[in-house]
Amino acid sequence: MNEASKGGGRLAGKVAVITGAGSGIGRASAVLFASEGARVVCADISGQEDKTAAEIGENAVSVHVDVSNSGDVQRMIRTAVTSFGRLDVLFNNAGFSGQRGPITEIDEANFDSVVAVNLKGVFLGMKYGIAAMLAGGGGSVINTASASGLVGWKGLAAYSASKGGVVQITKAAALDFAKKGVRVNAICPGMAWTGLAGASESPTPPADLIPPQPLNRWGMPEELAAAALFLASDESSFITGTAIPVDGGYVAR
Repeated sequence: MNEASKGGGRLAGKVAVITGAGSGIGRASAVLFASEGARVVCADISGQEDKTAAEIGENAVSVHVDVSNSGDVQRMIRTAVTSFGRLDVLFNNAGFSGQRGPITEIDEANFDSVVAVNLKGVFLGMKYGIAAMLAGGGGSVINTASASGLVGWKGLAAYSASKGGVVQITKAAALDFAKKGVRVNAICPGMAWTGLAGASESPTPPADLIPPQPLNRWGMPEELAAAALFLASDESSFITGTAIPVDGGYVAR
């Protein structure tokens, strides 16, 4: 841990819950938030949440969570409060892409699963997480949406629909709680080198696999984590209801 975690840093004194913390953007965010002084609840369904928490050390605990399950999400929020006394930051990051192909070929059960994790998971996180934040005087919610929720991606109808829903639920919740001390924003990754893209096989994207983004490269989990850190911190105190593309210029093309 660096010096920030010992009392200073941009998140000093804050308690954060991060879903999908076992890998990719979630893991990078958990490590970064802790390095900036936060105490972190690392939540995931993969089992890798334990590894992330162990890497951080005494300022982290892990929770095995299915974000589409109300009981699991309530337990996750309780863990933050019982372990660290409060909840200041909630990063609803867990998600998956689901089946690829045109709508006519998408299995109905797969569609339901994608929406349950990507959209209902955000709903449940905010339902129970914001209640805990209000008890402590406020906080910041960050939701992982996607560039696909802003422009749509061919062959990913269920994923695009779920992420478009995340954008809109973010805006609605921001209005609901703007006068109560809770800010709600979303980040919209473009094509980032995470497990969804193949990073589970290689930490570095192949040189010959360049996504169609104006910056002409993949986004990296640490870059998405940096955007989440800004929204979690007091530096973004006048920002709520936004869906920020962090996409190498993809949406602006």
